[in-house]
Amino acid sequence: MGRSNRLSLHVGAALLAVLSPLTSPGAQAQASGGEPSKTLRIGYQKSGLLAVLKAQGSLDDKLKSLGYSIKWFEFPAGPQLLEALNANSIDFGYTGAPPPVFAQAGGVRFVYVGAEPSGRHAEAILVKSDSPLRQVADLKGKSVALQKGSSSNYLLLEALKKAGLQYEDVHAVYLPPADARAAFESGKVDAWVIWDPYYASAQQALKARTLADYSELNGPYNFYEATRDFAQQHPDVIGAILGQLRTAGLWVNAHPKETSALIAPKVGLDPQLVETWVRRYPYGTTAVTDEIARSQQSVADAFYGAHLIPQKVTVKDNVWQNRDVTSALAAK
Repeated sequence: MGRSNRLSLHVGAALLAVLSPLTSPGAQAQASGGEPSKTLRIGYQKSGLLAVLKAQGSLDDKLKSLGYSIKWFEFPAGPQLLEALNANSIDFGYTGAPPPVFAQAGGVRFVYVGAEPSGRHAEAILVKSDSPLRQVADLKGKSVALQKGSSSNYLLLEALKKAGLQYEDVHAVYLPPADARAAFESGKVDAWVIWDPYYASAQQALKARTLADYSELNGPYNFYEATRDFAQQHPDVIGAILGQLRTAGLWVNAHPKETSALIAPKVGLDPQLVETWVRRYPYGTTAVTDEIARSQQSVADAFYGAHLIPQKVTVKDNVWQNRDVTSALAAK
C-alpha cells in the first residue's frame, strides 16, 4: 500500500514550533500562588464541547483543585490532532470516529476515554447550487475534496456504498478544510465532504447544496482520546474532564442560543452560524460501552475493507477501562 494510504505519524515543523515549548504532563509550572502545578494540554476543534468548556472556563476551575492548569490548542481536523497526541505534544483531545481508526492502524499510543453521539445533519456531501449532480450516484468519475481519515471520509465511503458505488469510483482529493473549501469554491473539485462549522459556513456563504448526510445512514460516534500513559496515570483527571463535559453537554442541549453567543466570539464565527451547528449535535458524553465499541469496530472494518488503512484493527484493544469513571458518568 502506498504512502498516501498510510497514517502520517510525523508532525510538521510548524506544529512542532507551536507545541514544543509546552511542558510534559508531569512537568512543573508556577501557579498564581507560587505553588507548582501540572499542565494539562488539550487539543480541540472549533466544534465540540471542548470549545464550550474553553469559552466557559469551567474546566479550568474544575482542574485547579487537582493541581492542573490547562493549555489549549486548536486543530483544523482530527487527523492533525491525533498526530500531536502521537508526538506526546498534547494529552487529551476530541475527534470524529475515523481519525482514531487511522491512528490505531498507524501504531499511535492512545486510548478512547469517552464518546459523544454524532449529529445526523452535522456534516454532508456538498455541491454548488447550480451543480448538475443530484444524487450520490452522480459522483461516479467526479472529484471530491475531503480531509483523509476524518469523519467526512467515512460519510463518503458509506454514502457511496449505499448508492452502489465503490470508493475507487470517485477521485478523492485529500485536503484540509480550508484548502478544500478553496478548491470547492473555485470549481477545482465537483463536491466537498465536510463537517460543522465548515458545513454551516458553506451553506451560509456559498449557498452550497446538500447532496447527502447521515439521514439515511448509520452515523458513528465521536470520541475523546488521551495518551495511554496519561489515562493510566491520571484517571482522576480524565474523570473530572468527562464529568464536566457531561454537565456542559446537558446545558448546551437546553441553551443553544446562549451557547452560540458564548463561543461565537471565541472561535471568530457569526453567532447565527454557530447556533446552526450547535443545534445539530445531541450532546451527551458517555463512557465507551461495548455497544459503542462495536459501532466503532464497524467503522474500522469499513476502512480496512476499502484498503484505506494498512491493517485490520481491534478497537477494544484501545478502549480505556475505568470502573469509577464509567459509574460516575452513568449516574449523571
